[in-house]
Amino acid sequence: MKRLVLLRHAKAVPLEAELEDHERALAEKGRDDIAHVAAYLKAEGVLPDVVLCSSAARTRETLEIALAAWGSTPSVHVLDDLYLARWLTIVNLIRQVREPGQTLLVVGHNPGLEECARHLALPPGDYQTRKLHQILQGEYPTATACVFRFEIESWSAVERSEGEIEYLIRPRDIPAAK
Repeated sequence: MKRLVLLRHAKAVPLEAELEDHERALAEKGRDDIAHVAAYLKAEGVLPDVVLCSSAARTRETLEIALAAWGSTPSVHVLDDLYLARWLTIVNLIRQVREPGQTLLVVGHNPGLEECARHLALPPGDYQTRKLHQILQGEYPTATACVFRFEIESWSAVERSEGEIEYLIRPRDIPAAK
């Protein structure tokens, strides 16, 4: 069994003329939101062994705050290919992970991350799963994490429509983050 966490970067400062999109840092609200989401994931026992992170400043800062909250030191790979990547690129990068470990975290951007979550999700079954799918069909706000479980031995076996959604955590769903 493998766990995949798709984490959208936290809220960034607005894009300004003198600032390149790739270099935007997190806004204060973004730093607060990701701290709450990271604490929630830790409380649920969702801690990554391996991380794939976009090379953008806002994704790297999101990861730094999460790692500080978790107190863990997973293997981290910062990838230019994840910057504004489409869903199939994200899946292909996941399939290339050869490191041992049960939980893989991908820190990236929309719309690719949101599309990836939708494409990987198993069709809904019970009421709770249908509810999570309904949320997933809506917006995927900043600092949102979708946690999937795959019944596979290797990341190379990740396939479309085979990930069971365990959690879908948005900052507004966590009481302390409101």
